[in-house]
Amino acid sequence: MSGHSTYEPKTGFERWLDVRLPIVRLGYDSFVDYPTPRNLNYWWTFGGILSLCLGVQIISGIVLAMHYTPSAGAAFASVEHIMRDVNYGWLLRYMHANGASMFFIAVYIHMLRGVYYGSYKAPREVLWILGCVIYLLMMATAFMGYVLPWGQMSFWGATVITNLFSALPVVGQAITTWLWGGFAVDSATLNRFFSLHYLLPFMIAGVVVLHVWALHVVGQNNPTGIDPKSKADTLPFTPYATVKDGFAMSLFLILFAVFIFFMPNAMGHPDNYIPANPMVTPPHIVPEWYFLPFYAILRAIPDKLMGVLAMFGAIACIFALPWLDTSKVKSMRYRPQAKLYFFIFLVACVVLGFCGARLPDDQVIPGLKTLSVMDSDLNSFVWLSRISTAYYFGYFLLVMPLLGLFEKPLPTPETISSPVLGGDKKD
Repeated sequence: MSGHSTYEPKTGFERWLDVRLPIVRLGYDSFVDYPTPRNLNYWWTFGGILSLCLGVQIISGIVLAMHYTPSAGAAFASVEHIMRDVNYGWLLRYMHANGASMFFIAVYIHMLRGVYYGSYKAPREVLWILGCVIYLLMMATAFMGYVLPWGQMSFWGATVITNLFSALPVVGQAITTWLWGGFAVDSATLNRFFSLHYLLPFMIAGVVVLHVWALHVVGQNNPTGIDPKSKADTLPFTPYATVKDGFAMSLFLILFAVFIFFMPNAMGHPDNYIPANPMVTPPHIVPEWYFLPFYAILRAIPDKLMGVLAMFGAIACIFALPWLDTSKVKSMRYRPQAKLYFFIFLVACVVLGFCGARLPDDQVIPGLKTLSVMDSDLNSFVWLSRISTAYYFGYFLLVMPLLGLFEKPLPTPETISSPVLGGDKKD
């Protein structure tokens, strides 16, 4: 917690403003004098990186919206107009498209860091829930943005994903019709998605403010999982954390620039450079890479309704994590068994992403001779998806609740400063 404010206005204007609107005091207390645990590592810099990504996406998106036409007959041509005729339009478009991937790379690292170090545990449950809300809004925004270029993958991706809601009993068809704005994916759908895609980033920014506010109330977690107990455990946010965050942001921007200038379409799909055609179905409809694990979970279950429920359930498990983990020790640094299961979970997520990008009947071992149809089915990526899906849900619903009851964690240090000053090994 930030504690008592130490800000002192230095000029007459600052004193006048501080009495009426203490916004300078708020900034000073939040980003200058705010006490941060002294043992934070570079995994904690991704919060600042995510703020940078959000700013890039909002600014580039506003400029792109000035030249985009949300109409089924003109959307594809307007994107080509941006690329060819608008000054630096190609740069803005590639920055926005690749910025979405950079955003998800950073958010997945940020979330996995939170899981590894137990940043969702009391008293940070609300902080975690707000982060999950941001993630859910990001997914909705990214999906709607992927539809806007109105290429083949945009059109058919929108058709497949929106049709999933029709599997829901009673309300499913009504939700699907409302999303479409009619009885098929067309101009009305594009208009709705464009409006929501423009609105949701500002909603994300609002929830980010709440997220930061909640963070400053309960304080930051740290690699030991032990809350600061004295001033010896903390350092001012500026210059210590700001310099570290600035350095990490610089490296991240270099990676971002490599994708923009040297391989701008590496994370896209070539079929999206073909205008949308409702009469021609692509051979393989696949979402963007950051949705692939959930897409694999959807396809792993043969029943449509159960597949949709499993896909949404996979996200619900993340929301419920603070109550699923029963361990009293936050950081997996002191939980060797939990660390092992966590890394298996990472492997399962990567496998799900890989399976989601493959055709369902592709063989895991190409060229393997099979004795029967059943053998052939067992060699498909569907079964690999099912195994990984089972572990995904098993990790949240079985491993985390039971492991906290039966594991024997390692001894934890008394304070943050003692392991830092004593040369405690890093993860």
